[in-house]
Amino acid sequence: MSLLLQISDTHFGTERPQVVAALLRLVDTLAPDLVVLSGDITQRARKHQFAAARAFVDTLGATPTLVVPGNHDIPLFNVFARIFRPYANHQRAFGNDLEPVFESPELLVLGVNTTRPWRHKDGEVSMQQIRRVAARLEMARETQLRVVITHQPVAVTRAKDERNLLHGRERAVTRWARAGADMILGGHIHLPYVLPLHDTFAGLPRRVWAVQAGTALSWRTRGTIDNSVNVIRHVADSGGARQTTVERWDYAETAGAFEMIARHELALDGAAPRVPVTQAG
Repeated sequence: MSLLLQISDTHFGTERPQVVAALLRLVDTLAPDLVVLSGDITQRARKHQFAAARAFVDTLGATPTLVVPGNHDIPLFNVFARIFRPYANHQRAFGNDLEPVFESPELLVLGVNTTRPWRHKDGEVSMQQIRRVAARLEMARETQLRVVITHQPVAVTRAKDERNLLHGRERAVTRWARAGADMILGGHIHLPYVLPLHDTFAGLPRRVWAVQAGTALSWRTRGTIDNSVNVIRHVADSGGARQTTVERWDYAETAGAFEMIARHELALDGAAPRVPVTQAG
């Protein structure tokens, strides 16, 4: 079995120390095969905030991490840096690759940088990014859980969140589904949920799931939802049969620890046919 821990919207600079400590205890207990940080790592993209985020990641020891930027990870008030060096502090902390990839026998996880320096909060996915991700998905093994990471959501549960939807999502979801994607992980709106994209987007050829995470560490929580992370468990047998579970773990104030409060068994389809699709859309 493989275990993926999704941590999103940590917003270092607004983190709660007791929640940081509780999350590190959870990591020690779960021993995940991969930790994903799906954007908004910092509050204002400042060096000391990225240094705190880097120190947190270093505390995870040898646990592999995959980090993609969010809109908060680009300078807001420093206009020169936003235009000419928007990712300098992020890359100083986490390396030059803004679209990292992780692969194991049971996991294929593809990061997509959906931030744009010329946008304030909105995210966007380009045709070049869509094609690159699709080409990699088409090479996946039958046993792998095929995961795409974007910061902004591709689907929402409430009308008032529609303004936060990822630009280009219709083409991306359709193309990635054809290429064999199983789930798209996101953050941005600090609201955890699991949605069947095959019920949201008409004509998808396979089951694809949107998995959204809340804010893992920040006091900038949403409504009655406390700090929250997702735990994804995946197992595959030699015949290609796959079983995947998404668990939502919230920080409990009284216990001072993360506790599982929801569990979703996801039905997955088999591997997509390995027939290259070159047309756009």
